[in-house]
Amino acid sequence: MPLTFDDLLTRARSLAEGAPRVLLGIAGSPGAGKSTLAEHLVRALNGAGTPWAAHVPMDGFHLADAELDRLGRRDRKGAPDTFDAAGYAALLGRLREERDEVVYAPGFERVLEQPLAGAVPVPPTARLVVTEGNYLLLDTGGWPRVRSRLDEVWYCELDERERLRRLVARHEEFGKGHEEAVTWVTRSDQPNAELVAATRHRADLIVPVTALPPHAPPA
Repeated sequence: MPLTFDDLLTRARSLAEGAPRVLLGIAGSPGAGKSTLAEHLVRALNGAGTPWAAHVPMDGFHLADAELDRLGRRDRKGAPDTFDAAGYAALLGRLREERDEVVYAPGFERVLEQPLAGAVPVPPTARLVVTEGNYLLLDTGGWPRVRSRLDEVWYCELDERERLRRLVARHEEFGKGHEEAVTWVTRSDQPNAELVAATRHRADLIVPVTALPPHAPPA
């Protein structure tokens, strides 16, 4: 029987049972639906009561464009070495250990394509933190430290043609012309996607597109 969104809700709830705080990671290639799934999970789990689930995106750890220019990596923005993986791992460690006060995580402004410090508050009531990003399962550089701080990692999988179509559309939505969007996806996003796809076997659960919330375009 195909995995459903309700199945994912049940699994997420069971992860948090009996634990002071649990960290759930959602990995996948660019455009596969990670952000959409994380947002809908957290919204459904919280309902109208006291928030006990929080969403912390990995994208807040993008290096700023000024630093990418200094390092000569601006044209590869989105590659593993254009993120502060060590800083991300350190934040995950804080989220696991510091449960008596609000912990602030950085966010990411898609129009500016820049990280925003202190944009995501994680309250003490959050017993489940859902974090999503491309490289949670990568085993090189500083990324293994990220995986070691996560209790479970799910991998979002989407038909490749549809993933590329939606990824181009997302770039267009945030200001790129069609040709520019296609070029960026081909030159930058696709090599990263292939790197991420090679980590699929390390996931605890494969999430097919059929398990995404109804009418929710992957992000």
